[in-house]
Amino acid sequence: MTELYRPNNLPAVPYLFFTGKGGVGKTSVASATAVYLADQGKKVLIVSTDPASNLQDVFETDLTDKPKQIQGVSNLYALNLDPETAASSYREKVVGPYRGKLPSAVIAQMEEQMSGACTTEIAAFDEFTNILINKEISGEFDHILFDTAPTGHTLRLLQLPSAWGKYLKESTRGASCLGPLSGLVDKKTSYSEAVKALSDQEKTTLILVARPDTASLIEADRAAGELKEIGIRNQLLIINGVLQSKWNDDEVSSTFYNRQREALKKIPSSLEQIMNYQLPFVPYSLTGIQRLRNLFLPQTDYLEDDIPNDEAAFNMHGLAEMVERFSAQNTRVIFTMGKGGVGKTTVASAIAVGLAEKGHSVHLTTTDPAAHLDYMFSNSKMKDTLTISRIHPETEVQKYKSEVISKSEKELDEESLAYLEEDLSSPCTEEIAVFRAFADVVDRSEQDIVIIDTAPTGHTLLLLDATEAYHREMERASGEVPDSVKKLLPRLRNHKETAVVIVTLPEATPVFEANRLQADLKRASIVPQWWVINQSLLAAETKDPILKSKAHSEKQWIQRVYTELGQNTAIIPWMEDEKIGYNKLLEYLV
Repeated sequence: MTELYRPNNLPAVPYLFFTGKGGVGKTSVASATAVYLADQGKKVLIVSTDPASNLQDVFETDLTDKPKQIQGVSNLYALNLDPETAASSYREKVVGPYRGKLPSAVIAQMEEQMSGACTTEIAAFDEFTNILINKEISGEFDHILFDTAPTGHTLRLLQLPSAWGKYLKESTRGASCLGPLSGLVDKKTSYSEAVKALSDQEKTTLILVARPDTASLIEADRAAGELKEIGIRNQLLIINGVLQSKWNDDEVSSTFYNRQREALKKIPSSLEQIMNYQLPFVPYSLTGIQRLRNLFLPQTDYLEDDIPNDEAAFNMHGLAEMVERFSAQNTRVIFTMGKGGVGKTTVASAIAVGLAEKGHSVHLTTTDPAAHLDYMFSNSKMKDTLTISRIHPETEVQKYKSEVISKSEKELDEESLAYLEEDLSSPCTEEIAVFRAFADVVDRSEQDIVIIDTAPTGHTLLLLDATEAYHREMERASGEVPDSVKKLLPRLRNHKETAVVIVTLPEATPVFEANRLQADLKRASIVPQWWVINQSLLAAETKDPILKSKAHSEKQWIQRVYTELGQNTAIIPWMEDEKIGYNKLLEYLV
């Protein structure tokens, strides 16, 4: 049996990165580790670089971008790197020196060019780098723990030093003073130091966090491989949420346990080559200092009383009712949104299958960097009326570059064309290209019902908030704005045409995050029509004390969604087998 994880297993390095697929418990494991190290007398700083951070929920305190001491734990400090705040500061740092010196129209143009998601990402990374290489901070703390974003975003974040470094090195003209690159000309040394620190085994350990299920382990393996390719080889794996024993006369418990063990038997061989640890399945939300401490203690305090049926849970709709309404209302664009790991891909796939069964022409796509649609429909025969795609960044970048250059090469001289090609080598190009592909897919709704499995919350909001900014950015880069982009924001705000489905789990952190997402969407005049509570144990009849206790803890969150948060609410019970393939997905609609 794999050894249980304890923080004293970790190498004695100053920097610890926790990364993995959304929903695997990175924040919980990172936070519990931070508390443990601080309790051992170490001075510790934990930093969230996740756009959808829930570090404040775990520690039950408000956090900013400045270190804040956590009450009840000596020597423990925490901060959130908020992308929007970082972008605002970064924008002003670049534009500020020109105020009063250049005409107001020029200042307005500079601000417009720096209003997109690319600036936000650069600014957030700039903040991350400052912490990583700041001698004053590293000298003040024994350990700095980074609770990173879900895997796709993390890989992009860690690859940025190489990407920006290469761009700045190869650029013969330097970054434009009017774009988001303008603040980077003096960053070559800083980014070089960041890459060096990340790759130094005596300074940094990267902890991959996964769940004991096939999809999560495959994602961890992919992340491990890509990180190794950019020089980050100092890795270990923590498999979180492993049920330690089963009740043989309890079908739910046995299935739960056996499914996990089967996934662990099939762990990718490359992951077996790095140090592996496990953490037990716990029946409570890891919020608050004491519960974080309890993660590394023997688990005995479980609820064993009978749990009465909860009327809110059993009176809710199922997915079948939601699909029926979408079909009757002829909803043309459907988003599934929520924190990483809550089941957005599963829900999007089930909706797509349900609408295809009703005779609709359906196109299902994903903007998620982790992209699990292929896995959902692996070895599966589908109806001809259902098509699937993925917005793949590398493909979209090449297509976008080729299009822009082909339109410009007849009008530009050799020097100007060389400048354009340099400009298109910037990592910012990826954001523009992906965004345009997103708009093109949504435009298919005039022929098909388009269902979009979106990226985790923070990335999704950056994508949606960037709509008007990208109008301007595309016009600057290519001379025109496609009709699909012009129509996008009005379409997203039209509730008769577009529906947003928020997916959550019946747990504290996913519900908190989903509530924040709903508030942000409403500020953008996008009102979610449905909430889906996924993987609920409350309706399962189980005698296992751990699973019963987990079911009991779900009640308050189900009740809150049902009575306070959701306009319409559907619930999906925990199911005994994984629904992979077209026909299996139909079982969600029974």
